[in-house]
Amino acid sequence: MKLLTTVIFVFILSVNFAQKNKDQSMDEMWGESIVTPVTSVSERNKLFDESNFGMFIHWGLYSHLAGEWEGKTYYGIGEWLMSSRVADISPEEYKEVAKAFNPTHFSAMDIAQLAKDAGMKYIIITSKHHEGFAMFDSEVSDFNIVDATPFGRDPMKELSKACDELGLGFGFYYSHNQDWTAPGGFRGPDHFDDGSPATFNDYFYNKCMPQVKEICTNYGDIDFIWFDTPGDMDKHMVFELADLVRELQPNAMMCSRIGYGLGDYNTLGDMEVPPVNVTGLWEACDTNNDSWSYAWYDSNFKGSKEILHRLISTVARGGTYLFNVGPNGMGEIPEAGVKFLKAAGQWIKKYPQVVYDAGASPWGHALPWGDVTTQDHSLFLSVFDWPQDGKLYLPGINSEILSAKILGGDSPEPITFEKNDDWLVLDLPYEPADASVSVIEVQLNTKADEIEVDGALGVYPNHSTLLLTELAEVTGAEKASIRWMEKFGEWKKTTQVTQWQTDGKAEWTVNVKSPGYYHINLNHKGEGRLAWRIVTDEGALVQNQQRATEAYQFHPMGVLQFKEAGKHRVTVSLVDGDMATSSLKSISIEPIQ
Repeated sequence: MKLLTTVIFVFILSVNFAQKNKDQSMDEMWGESIVTPVTSVSERNKLFDESNFGMFIHWGLYSHLAGEWEGKTYYGIGEWLMSSRVADISPEEYKEVAKAFNPTHFSAMDIAQLAKDAGMKYIIITSKHHEGFAMFDSEVSDFNIVDATPFGRDPMKELSKACDELGLGFGFYYSHNQDWTAPGGFRGPDHFDDGSPATFNDYFYNKCMPQVKEICTNYGDIDFIWFDTPGDMDKHMVFELADLVRELQPNAMMCSRIGYGLGDYNTLGDMEVPPVNVTGLWEACDTNNDSWSYAWYDSNFKGSKEILHRLISTVARGGTYLFNVGPNGMGEIPEAGVKFLKAAGQWIKKYPQVVYDAGASPWGHALPWGDVTTQDHSLFLSVFDWPQDGKLYLPGINSEILSAKILGGDSPEPITFEKNDDWLVLDLPYEPADASVSVIEVQLNTKADEIEVDGALGVYPNHSTLLLTELAEVTGAEKASIRWMEKFGEWKKTTQVTQWQTDGKAEWTVNVKSPGYYHINLNHKGEGRLAWRIVTDEGALVQNQQRATEAYQFHPMGVLQFKEAGKHRVTVSLVDGDMATSSLKSISIEPIQ
């Protein structure tokens, strides 16, 4: 469904996996990829394409350590605790941890049932992360959960069986390049125990390939092999791995992080839900708090409404949402995470058509009140911010509307509507229909993936409009995406306009529903005081100076008047200040009521 959707905006991803230097930056190692988008749906990728929601599980020895080593807490993603960039634990010390790892509270059926209750359609779990510890019974290396721990069981066997019994898909994560305990593995020991030198070939052919063969052989039919951080692996090795998976599990999907464009679908950067539509088959991989694996201090769980917001936003951008949980050292998912996921699942059970086999929004981006997914002849409006004046607006819609109704009750509640120029105006009750996310179905006289929508950004009379720089036409300045960490491994990403020249400008085309006065706020950062100018094609002008901050922050600029409804151009330029370091992220246009 999503592949047939008319895509308004394309989000360009460009990070090179084929690094020439093993001392890559952390950003390069984290696993964004450049890949040719998959543009056709087959039986092999049907589960991925139609489900739109899966569970990711990070679980290993790091879960037992829970972000702490020798009495010190390391804040950030817990599965990197061993790394030289974090606690710098030697392989010898780390292997000793296995002797205390005994997750006796682990229940494969409980976890699989949670995924099902949450509305997820498949599970992907770490069979071996960068630490090199196998969470399955491996004949290749005795550094595994069966041979090296008092637990002595194969939880992967149990989980694959539970998924099969509950009708869930199943797959494995495997770190194919990094292995911090295997001689020759990337960032691992460069010698064997006898002191002889170890090469990457030693690791790849004696551990990686044989273990991938094990996970592709010993667990029945699997649906996914999720490789990660290929770094500067030789191309022929990546092709050998892909060929092995294709031979042993011909129906398994591989994500793009295998490297060299061999994936069946593209995986975006960690924790990234894109702001504009993305073409092809792709997923956003996100986590339920700040760390991927369990950390004792990390209670920053996403509530059910935030989970739904990010899930719907991903589907509305054309993607699939892979949502991670991190069981603790005893094998249990923290109670808060369980509660919020179940609540999200109850909502999905009421509105499955919003998520499953749903297509992307024809607007190509979120709308001020929520987002849109599509099925057949219907638009499904997920309303996160219910309008207080009882009016919901859809800009630039040219198709004929047959009906509109609020979903969720015993029977759908019809609502009145009118077409006002190219705006659809829906009359809503003053109370939201659902405390989490209300859903309105709009039926069209044409298939939703063929709907004609004007690309101008709506300026609403009852909601603030956000003009993202992703959607701006930029001249005399540089528009680029940037990524940064808040804590170690906690990624943020945005698009900014920077490197301003004296004639630089960012321009948007907007569709104003109602003439009048609007507050203008600029989200920018930089050094010192910055003076910005905002002008419209009607000659309205706002210019003001504000002290910049080192982090993005909204600054009030003034009041801008739109004299007439309809299409207008809004132009922003930097007229004074440090043009090299100053950057603009977005503008908000807020009606004065």
